Amino acid sequence: MIEKVGKSTLALSEGPTIQSYAAVGGKKEQEGPLGREFDFTDTDTTFGEKTWEKAESAIQKKAVTLALEKAKLDKKEVEYIFAGDLLNQCIASSFGLREFGIPLVGLYGACSTMAESLSLASIFIESGCAARCAAVASSHFCTAERQYRLPLAYGGQRTPTAQWTATGGGCVVVQKGGAGPRVRHITFGKIVDLGITDANNMGAAMAPAAADTLKNYFEDTGTTPGDYDLIATGDLGQVGSELLYELLGMDKIHLQPRHKDCGLLLFDRQTQDVHAGASGCGCSATVLCAHILRQMAAGKLRDILFMATGALLSPTSSAQGESIPGIAHLVHITAE
Repeated sequence: MIEKVGKSTLALSEGPTIQSYAAVGGKKEQEGPLGREFDFTDTDTTFGEKTWEKAESAIQKKAVTLALEKAKLDKKEVEYIFAGDLLNQCIASSFGLREFGIPLVGLYGACSTMAESLSLASIFIESGCAARCAAVASSHFCTAERQYRLPLAYGGQRTPTAQWTATGGGCVVVQKGGAGPRVRHITFGKIVDLGITDANNMGAAMAPAAADTLKNYFEDTGTTPGDYDLIATGDLGQVGSELLYELLGMDKIHLQPRHKDCGLLLFDRQTQDVHAGASGCGCSATVLCAHILRQMAAGKLRDILFMATGALLSPTSSAQGESIPGIAHLVHITAE
């Protein structure tokens, strides 16, 4: 049963179970602090394909395939796939998943897509619309650079606030019943726009939305940061994380030391030259599937908040002088 709690939070009384998960990454992700926790990494960032876009589709296909294999499932046993990416018309998802023959719900929440897909998959399970669904998200450094910024051959300088788009993807299979972590609450965020226009400062654009969603969740559930083992945000990076602390501090909400940002976990900022940290749909997706859920399986984490953040911009909107709206979706997961 799904119950509305407070203004914007959904409580899932039975709690869909996370049956399996898989993370796929590229060479830079392999060399990062979480490299050994990935299910698959490839030193060839083309993943054997002729274009970067096809490479990202291959990432999604591999992530879903591995998640199904780990759960010993046939693709026919998954009723819906909720998936998205950063590319125009979400082509990484549509082309990457077309061979599975599973009904696809294509999503776009920018870098918040992993939390969005997991939320909707869980709602489908809890409501009885399906017995098993998959949630997927991906990104690729080269596809994102080509679409949002400049061709790689241009060799432009990146600002200190810029973040490095993750090359990777994650898949979570959610089902009714069984053993595994359970999704307990979902808070969908609203669009928050404080007028940030710098397309090389995603952290500043997304931090206000992250603060708003967390504040609403705590108010709706009557909980505090201290009630959780981990509060994982999406890809705020260094700049966005500091702003998040400042914004929540105004309401006397203090995340530290419970908080960790996926954008600061995926890479080593000192040795990998990623400036303010990681970004992209694949950032929070891979950290969730390669690290956080593994920590829950090992008994090191029992009660977490996973909140992915997204910057809702496009090259067209930036060229027209628009500001960058932000959004953040939150999923509460407990180990059972």
